[in-house]
Amino acid sequence: MVGSSEHESIRNSPVLHNALGSASAGIIARLFTHPLDTAKARLMNQSSSFRGPADVFRTTLATEGFRGLYRGFGTVLIGGTPGTMLYLCSYDFIKQSAQNNEEFYVHFSAGMLAEAIACVVYVPVDVIKERLQVQSPASTKDGISYKNGWDALIKIQQTEGIRGIYRGYGATLASFGPFSALYFMFYEQLKMESTKRLDLDRQDLPFHWTVGCTCAAGAVASWLTSPLDMAKLRLQVQRAAQHNLTTSNTTADLTYNGMIQCLQSAYKIGGVKELFRGAGARVLHFAPATTITMTCFETFRTFFARSLSSTER
Repeated sequence: MVGSSEHESIRNSPVLHNALGSASAGIIARLFTHPLDTAKARLMNQSSSFRGPADVFRTTLATEGFRGLYRGFGTVLIGGTPGTMLYLCSYDFIKQSAQNNEEFYVHFSAGMLAEAIACVVYVPVDVIKERLQVQSPASTKDGISYKNGWDALIKIQQTEGIRGIYRGYGATLASFGPFSALYFMFYEQLKMESTKRLDLDRQDLPFHWTVGCTCAAGAVASWLTSPLDMAKLRLQVQRAAQHNLTTSNTTADLTYNGMIQCLQSAYKIGGVKELFRGAGARVLHFAPATTITMTCFETFRTFFARSLSSTER
């Protein structure tokens, strides 16, 4: 029957397996690593007085409780999951379109393009998430405060319009685009070298080797692009302050005209150290996040491919 044939074709589709695998991976990764992302956001905020990730955790738990570490989590879970699906499926499609060319520039370009596509979903989620993360309960007497992600979305739309939600697209892509490009380049090259060393096919690479490859790639890529992420976050916090929104210890000296000017200003303030402020927290977040995401993605898409195919027998 035609209907049965179409149904079987859908169940055996790699696109479906990738979508289910990426959704599962995104949810699990965010559940475990969101507190680290909150610590990174608060450390990178220019007005931050935190001395390091441990200080963020201690202070946040003391003043806001465990919920403070998960500010913006609902927004990330609801909006970020489709973003992860779009991101990983786009990368896989672009890579396959290159006929599995293993040159480093193919993976670099595929990572950049996948991020550009996924940012259509990621940017609104990122804007809302980071405004919630840097918002201080002690400062909600002044300006506009956000109750949750939905409330933030409505208030941003009311005060800044739809452009306010997507105004950070360029800065976000300038931050995460290079990260994704470098990450996939390092990840794929490390996997390729590992399989050569072990004399194995790529699909037969042991689990712990895959974990090592993705963790190393995530750590290096996140550290190298930390200044870009710092600039992106400060630009987003500045936009919140300009619209009289409450963020933690917001200062009046927020006059960035763009990412380059923000990076130059940070360098003048504290040199290279200021550019890499929060880099440790970023690595602590992205290394496990990318490790969990990619290992779960590889595992779950294989699981769904086998389980959905077996149900047809």
